[in-house]
Amino acid sequence: MNSSDNKNHWENVYETKNPDQVSWTQKKPQTSLDFINSFGLGKEAKIIDIGGGDSNLVDFLLKEGYENITVLDISVKALEKAKKRLGDNADKVKWIATDIIAFEPTETYDIWHDRAAFHFLTTPEQVSKYIDIARKNIAGFMVLGTFSKNGPTKCSGLDIQQYDEESLSENFNESFEKIECITEDHTTPFETTQNFIFCSFKKH
Repeated sequence: MNSSDNKNHWENVYETKNPDQVSWTQKKPQTSLDFINSFGLGKEAKIIDIGGGDSNLVDFLLKEGYENITVLDISVKALEKAKKRLGDNADKVKWIATDIIAFEPTETYDIWHDRAAFHFLTTPEQVSKYIDIARKNIAGFMVLGTFSKNGPTKCSGLDIQQYDEESLSENFNESFEKIECITEDHTTPFETTQNFIFCSFKKH
């Protein structure tokens, strides 16, 4: 799927579905928050949420006092939903609408968070582009969450790439040191279970 088809797919998803109609919705992204807080950085740390869509992570980060938050998503509609939900607080966040593999950051990030964006990259070219962008623009830590080998093989009608601790770490070991990996069952709004793997990394 090329970039514009991909964009159209996600615009359509966010235009036609509410949070309780998409599998990835979490009321509180506790695992992501735990990883982010485990790095022990100050509230001024620059955090980017890759493929953040209208996820609630940004709400909780703001609530915890983080001051430098960027949310990136391919879907303008998704970001509009998040902004609307946050109201005036949306002004405290930087919003970037782009495909991650076309992202050209103008700053580096202390914490790079990605829950369920990386696994949509299914070609070696896409994966290596992502790794390259991450390597050049992360100054501190990275948290990646993808479907595990026991998780679904598709999401939102699209093929995904499953990972385990070894395969996820292998992709990044040239520039990053693995800190910790955990698996987690995510219960979707329709009461099905998806098994995720989350790994945290520190830039060499």
